[in-house]
Amino acid sequence: MSRPPLPPFDRDSALEKVRAAEDGWNSRNPAKVAQAYTPDSLWRNRSQFLTGRAQIEAFLTSKWQCEQNYRLIKELWAFEGNRIAVRFAYEWHAENGQWFRSYGNENWEFAANGLMQRRIASINDLAIDETERKFFWPQGRRPDTHPELSELGL
Repeated sequence: MSRPPLPPFDRDSALEKVRAAEDGWNSRNPAKVAQAYTPDSLWRNRSQFLTGRAQIEAFLTSKWQCEQNYRLIKELWAFEGNRIAVRFAYEWHAENGQWFRSYGNENWEFAANGLMQRRIASINDLAIDETERKFFWPQGRRPDTHPELSELGL
């Protein structure tokens, strides 16, 4: 199984990979998202360490049960060879209605077949008022016309 674009990445293929990852996560479909990773993929997400698709799928299932109305924007930061670095922000609310904007950075490493074999994520959550939200689109893929993080001043 391969998932183009394949490494080594140039600017266009890195941008394509970042947008594909954003679209996948905005689908909030854990089984679909897990397929973008190698069967033995290694993750560090905040202080959690995961190995393999089954753990990734279980993690994402739990995440999206808690983080309601999740909307994510990823932005390319750097790339070289089979590695891509991104920064991101996502908005969501807890069951009690409290809104958050979560900010972070991810380092990605890809296998030759284009599946992600390593993901290292550092994330911080900021409680926001609902009036401070900036991500307004119907659940799912961010429209191409919606501003990027830099355009939003994030």
